[in-house]
Parts: sequence; structure tokens; C-alpha cells
Amino acid sequence: MIFLTAQWRNLVMLNYEVDPPLLSGLLPVGTVFDRWRGMVLVTLVAFRFLNTRVLSIPFPFHGDFDEINLRFYVRRRGPDGWRRGVVFIKEVVPRALVALVARRLFQENYVRHPTVSSIELPKMGQTGIAEYRWLADHSTYSVRAEFAGAPTLPELGSECDFVTEHYWGYSGTPRGRTIEYRVDHPRWRVWPARVASFDGDAEKFYGLALGRTLLRSPRSAFVAEGSAVTVHAGQRIT
Repeated sequence: MIFLTAQWRNLVMLNYEVDPPLLSGLLPVGTVFDRWRGMVLVTLVAFRFLNTRVLSIPFPFHGDFDEINLRFYVRRRGPDGWRRGVVFIKEVVPRALVALVARRLFQENYVRHPTVSSIELPKMGQTGIAEYRWLADHSTYSVRAEFAGAPTLPELGSECDFVTEHYWGYSGTPRGRTIEYRVDHPRWRVWPARVASFDGDAEKFYGLALGRTLLRSPRSAFVAEGSAVTVHAGQRIT
């Protein structure tokens, strides 16, 4: 069953290598780390949610908003073979209803904080800039990238291809069960980021261990053009 349809646009994606023990307690039952060239990665993603409909119904004042999430990559063997997916560590949205529905139905760590975004796509001879900011506990946080030229499909097998080509979501429930859901979208064209940064008290917002990871410069960063997406209803798996 289709739960949600929307547009995900102008995704800023900052990627960091992380020590696996930092995430082991967050692995949903039945999943294992999906590694890129032996590395476990976390990605800080900021993007625009547009034209959102839940069960085909648009909700006033909840169609367009920003989301900022921190995620890592897993896989699970399903009846059709390995399914490659993501686990969200923390997700920021500015709408209380959005956070409530996601927590209740998908058991994900959504929190509500005010957000603001600014997007300037590249023009001939000019650099584009995408910046997302949020306010939490009287502290300001931001994700920013500069990029230029025309977007292209990532090279197959590249780090960028790995990060964008995961089509399942997984979350763990308080009873130790796992919820699995499918996300459909075409391959995204991307711009490599010329400059990219995360600013803010990472240790305060994401915890000491993961915060220290995010204080480093990202190992890679890019901006994805995005597309229409379809999120299917979640199912508990054994």
C-alpha cells in the first residue's frame, strides 16, 4: 500500500566514515551493515519535502517543508535477495504533526525544530548554493554546499552511487522488532560539492560519539537533484 507521495528536492548529502561500534546498538534486528569498500558510512542529508500527500490526501500547511536527517546503511536478505536500505538516527522537521505520524507509524526518531532553507541553483558561470538551518535548544545548526555546472548521473559503483541507491527503510521497535518499508524513486542526478560543511554543536545535538564524527570534514559531499518519491506502508518483519 502506498503511504506517502512527495517530491524530494535539492538534497545536500555529507558523508563520513564512522567506527562500526558507534552504530551497532542502532542496527534493527535482521539487518547488517551495508559497507562501501569496507567502510561504514553515515550521511547527513538536508532537503526539501514538496507536494506531500499521505494516503493521497494533501494536508493544509504540511505539504512543503525541510527535513534534515542523519542516517547509515544496512542490508537485509529478503525473499527477492539482498535489500539495501537506510536506518535513520535522527530526523528534523518543522511540523509537529509530521514528527508525530512518523514516530507512531514508522518508529523513527523524528524531532520538531524550526527550519529555514535557501536554494540557488547554478547558472552559467555562477556557483549554486544550498543551505539548510535549524534551531534547537537555543543553538543554531546548518548544512551548506556550493556546487556548479550541470548535474549528472553518478558513476556506477562510486561512493555517490552507493549513497543514493538504497531503496528500503528500516527501524527498530521498543519490543525488538523491525519495521521495513520501500521507497521508490528514479536514479538521481548529482552535482559534486565544491565546498560543503556542517556547523553547530554536533556533540550536543547528536551525542558525544557521533558528534565527534561530524566535527570532521566530510570524506565526500554532493547535491542531488531529487525527484518524485513514493513511500510504501511499513511492515513488521521476522
